[in-house]
Amino acid sequence: MRNNYQRNPILDKLPEHLRQFIKPQNYDDYSAIDQAVWRYVMRKNVDYLGRVAHSSYLNGLKKTGISIDNIPNMYGMNRILQEIGWAAVAVDGFIPPSAFMEFQAYNVLVIASDIRQLENIEYTPAPDIIHEGAGHTPIIANPEYAEYLRRFGEIGCKAISSKKDYELYEAVRHLSIIKEAPNTPENEIKIAESKIETLQQNMGEPSEMALIRNLHWWTVEYGLIGTIENPKIYGAGLLSSIGESAWCMTNEVKKIPYSKIAAHTTFDITKPQPQLFVTPDFSFLSQVLEEFANTMALRTGGLEGLKKLIDSQEIGTIELSTGLQVSGNFTNVIANNGNPIFFQTSGPTALSYRNQELVGQGTNQHPHGFGSPIGKLKGINIAIENMSPRDLKAYTIFEGEIVVLEFEGGIKVKGKIITGTRNLQGEIILITLKNCVVSYFEEILFQSEEDLYNMAIGEKVVSAFHGPADLSSFNRVTHEVTSTKHRIDKTPKQIKLEELYQQVRDYREGKNKTISRNKVFKEIQDNYPNDWLLSVELYELAMKSKNIEFADSITTYLEQVKLDNPKIGKLIDNGLHLAKKDNKTIPS
Repeated sequence: MRNNYQRNPILDKLPEHLRQFIKPQNYDDYSAIDQAVWRYVMRKNVDYLGRVAHSSYLNGLKKTGISIDNIPNMYGMNRILQEIGWAAVAVDGFIPPSAFMEFQAYNVLVIASDIRQLENIEYTPAPDIIHEGAGHTPIIANPEYAEYLRRFGEIGCKAISSKKDYELYEAVRHLSIIKEAPNTPENEIKIAESKIETLQQNMGEPSEMALIRNLHWWTVEYGLIGTIENPKIYGAGLLSSIGESAWCMTNEVKKIPYSKIAAHTTFDITKPQPQLFVTPDFSFLSQVLEEFANTMALRTGGLEGLKKLIDSQEIGTIELSTGLQVSGNFTNVIANNGNPIFFQTSGPTALSYRNQELVGQGTNQHPHGFGSPIGKLKGINIAIENMSPRDLKAYTIFEGEIVVLEFEGGIKVKGKIITGTRNLQGEIILITLKNCVVSYFEEILFQSEEDLYNMAIGEKVVSAFHGPADLSSFNRVTHEVTSTKHRIDKTPKQIKLEELYQQVRDYREGKNKTISRNKVFKEIQDNYPNDWLLSVELYELAMKSKNIEFADSITTYLEQVKLDNPKIGKLIDNGLHLAKKDNKTIPS
């Protein structure tokens, strides 16, 4: 995976489990048609968004090296992004939400390197380089927003998912791929859309990841900033959609003051949004994020946090009041009076302190799971973690003693104490016993003779979150792309069309002034009646050279194209309108 990108100090900090999602950009794979699609969208966006986007947008285009005329090269972008403390990597379309957010926590933008087809030039549900590169990248040049994005990633990657979240993610990923793929049968798309609708209607109680994903959608992707009466665009989904960026400014789209309620407002990725949230400024985004984080198991812990981890069926972590962290797949919890008194993991488990695995307490030591009581001893007011060495001596909790520790709620631990592990504050965080029996009333939870038993010490579960405490504790490099954007063999006719686009591109850039633009136009008329973008580019060249006769013939032809295909009429009109403008008004 290390060879999929050009190294720099920011990317070198990425852990292996994130590097597995990175793929080469393969810049040479972009056709001249792809470049024309990028250029059209960017010219239209800059012309329009200069009036309705937050001021950071146009400034950010310059600061981040996003060109109007060329699809960005990731290597070039990173040389510039590094100056503002960020980097970018190419990934293959949708990646799991937790990974997406964790990249942000490392100040890394993930960019889907594919580009939408000409047929989907206004909007595509699939992540593409227009959305990621031209939408997300410019705004991070604003320091306040960049810190919000980083902090969002830091908190968001700790959000706990449910099993249904992953099913929905896979379904949305599949739909985005087939909708963007050429020649996908309409019935196949309808089946995929129906599956998503069914899943969305049967998600049950939304998980933390579902809620924070909503916040991400209504801010990072579809956010407005300013006042309800005069909002500006900053969300990447709007900045990269030439259709929706205009529609969202109309009264048909309801504008709502941004608040934590956005977390409970669902969205449909396949359709334009009927309402949008308006934040007064970027700092308010961070305020709402912290308010939401206060409701997450990351900060509340407790029985509910454990239950969320069990429901997720993924590697998660609990942190006890001593700072001891247990990471693994949580499968069971015993509660008393609303508080957890015993927890159990299955499979490889690791114990850590301050996000660093304890020596001898990794998955090799706990390959089959880990279980431990939590809470205070019955009849003793002081918790074990708060006992001084003298207190421990008084309660015969020290090395070499055979003890019976009866916890509130019915958990009992009997065995010979071998040693104890303390944290930096001198608190006992782990007691190791042998010849140990752990029971819950009459039920035996654990029993061994010579095998050592490590009992976690902690009165409370103060935090529960997705993923391991120490990233090196588990091998999570398991990702394989099973479904990617469809590739089709190009016909000779398609190859010829790409060559025509390349000829016009070379002419405009001064690489080849010998081509006949009239011959190219004749070829389009005769053999490519459904193509409109190349004719618009030819019109632009005709206007620039003041060849009014040629421009008029192109206009006449495009009027007929509009009659044959009314859906693209607005696209053609927008292209012609741009071409008529003084070239100096369009930033280079």
